Amino acid sequence: MATAVKVALVLRMVAKSGKEEEVAKFLAGAEPLARGESFTPAWFALRTEPSVFYIVDAFANDEDRTKHLTGEIAKALMGKASELLAEPPKIEKADVLGVKLPG
Repeated sequence: MATAVKVALVLRMVAKSGKEEEVAKFLAGAEPLARGESFTPAWFALRTEPSVFYIVDAFANDEDRTKHLTGEIAKALMGKASELLAEPPKIEKADVLGVKLPG
């Protein structure tokens, strides 16, 4: 049975000029860290424009979401943000209104 998800995070990131591919590689490289978080059943790294990226992830509850915000991916991202991003990441907390996950 799929894990019920009730809350999510939506992060918007804008890469500095010339750093777009580094951001793409960084996000792709974060997938193993996301897979290692048993409390993060859904995680996506997305690119919508050459320099605009998103991370969208979902959690069963606010406690798990908060745990993720202090976890390895967040630490790695904040450690590289000033080097790679044109502006601080925009982090929005969201309620999940509908979901379809495997299982």
